[in-house]
Amino acid sequence: MDRPDGHHVVNPAALLGRCTFAPPGSAVRLGVSGGADSLALLVLATAADLDVTAVHVDHRLRAGSEAEAERVAAAADRFGASFEAHRVDVDDGPNLEARARNARLAVLGPGAATGHTADDQAETVLINLLRGAGVDGLAAMRPGPAKPILGLRRSETHALCAALGLDPVVDPSNDDPRFVRNRIRHELIPLAADIAGRDPVPLLARAAAAARRHVDHLDRLVDAVDPTDSRGLRAAHDLVAIGALRRWVKARRGRPPSVDELERILDVVHLRRAACELAGGWRLARTDGVLRLEADPRR
Repeated sequence: MDRPDGHHVVNPAALLGRCTFAPPGSAVRLGVSGGADSLALLVLATAADLDVTAVHVDHRLRAGSEAEAERVAAAADRFGASFEAHRVDVDDGPNLEARARNARLAVLGPGAATGHTADDQAETVLINLLRGAGVDGLAAMRPGPAKPILGLRRSETHALCAALGLDPVVDPSNDDPRFVRNRIRHELIPLAADIAGRDPVPLLARAAAAARRHVDHLDRLVDAVDPTDSRGLRAAHDLVAIGALRRWVKARRGRPPSVDELERILDVVHLRRAACELAGGWRLARTDGVLRLEADPRR
């Protein structure tokens, strides 16, 4: 069904069945930048009868960004949500995306919901593969209350905003080729679609879901393994040992080891070397069968 102006009419209730929001009545904080995905998140969260607080974080990286908070505030008021505006200081430079994301998450707090879609999921799978991640990287983002619209397409969030007369903020940084995600979005995925003759996003999202099932099963086995006990790791199945090591390193360092790093770690576990260096100034060593992971104190 189309409107006279050509926009496709989207019923929020029809999309809710593919969302993974918390139960009705739950209090939720939403990260709402004002883009189409986050505005759709706001609309759907209120349609799901949640107690919604829309949180806008201004990174002050471009002129006029403060006006975007006013647009989010107006949308929150329209759909019956509370609103918070925050400003953070993030300077332009290396690792800008990661630093901006970390600053935003610090404001949102644990458990907050973000407007990631299936398209973001596909991009994340490819980003993680290009970084050398293992099966955890292929599993990408986990659906659930913190990623409630991961089953929707970006085209649907735009269509929902158009149907409701919402005017999303357009962030020019989403077209900046400095950022890996943008090149994957605008170059790699269209090229993959051309080569495959089909939309790769559903394929990548299904691959992530299948990988997640394997990861969940493996996690249950990993729970019984001590990742610092090299003898126990050698006795365990390789996949279980690797899962325990990945979890341990991620918890200590903040990110999991790459495939290359895992090979070096396994050399230590299997007594082929006594220690190895990891990225970021970290070092893994074995003493009397016990593994330890230490950061360079000078960093």
